Amino acid sequence: MSKGVLCDVTKCVGCRACQVACKQWNGLPSVTTTNRGTYENPPKMDAYTFTKIHFTETEYNRKFHWVFNKLQCMHCERPGCAEACIVGALQKTADGAVTYDEGKCIGCRYCQVACPFGIPSFEWDKPIPWIRKCTFCANRQGAGLEPACVTGCLSGALKFGERDKLIAEAKERIAATPGKYVNHVYGEKEVGGTSWIYISPVPFEVLGLPTLGPEPVTVNAARAMGMVPPVLLGVAATMTGIYWFTKRREKVKKAVADEKEKSEVRK
Repeated sequence: MSKGVLCDVTKCVGCRACQVACKQWNGLPSVTTTNRGTYENPPKMDAYTFTKIHFTETEYNRKFHWVFNKLQCMHCERPGCAEACIVGALQKTADGAVTYDEGKCIGCRYCQVACPFGIPSFEWDKPIPWIRKCTFCANRQGAGLEPACVTGCLSGALKFGERDKLIAEAKERIAATPGKYVNHVYGEKEVGGTSWIYISPVPFEVLGLPTLGPEPVTVNAARAMGMVPPVLLGVAATMTGIYWFTKRREKVKKAVADEKEKSEVRK
């Protein structure tokens, strides 16, 4: 069964323990942007942050709401990024994670164009920039563990489990407390469904989540790619050349180092 995470926005306190746990597990540097985001401009992911907390103050149904919520890769059931990737660097696993293999990536950025949530980020400060995104802790899941962010959540806002069961529980929570939540489970059907699902006391666009229909992005991926090939193909060709040049240089350096080591041993 595909796994997922239920994010109950009413329980998130903005402590950012999930963000710290994510950084620690993935070995990400502490450097990050300080932009907390706004209603119109939610915080963006960067190469050093796989997840961010969005904070907003808003009035809804004649009530004032002070709302925190977690944003990250949604790990779509039918991911547009994987469909758009021409080298298979992005793959949807049976457990629900959309994984990334930098060994295959050529840096074309098709995935950035195809993602409806604007998640894949580029390491622009690196000599050879590659895509970076949340991996849904596929390695932890493979070992029978929860994603690091879920384990680090102190308030119980995040719950990991089988996606279908989480959706059922989300609907039960909404039905049990009328008026507490918007009557909608975000991620159940958006773009064909996502592994991360949300329930919220305010409209989801306030949380920085785009309003999307049930049609998977994969249906329109080819059309989207067809609109931008000249530029992206140029980037892809350049990145491919840089990639192979760098790999070749690394091989030469290793060969020289090995030969030097052998010479010292013979002496």
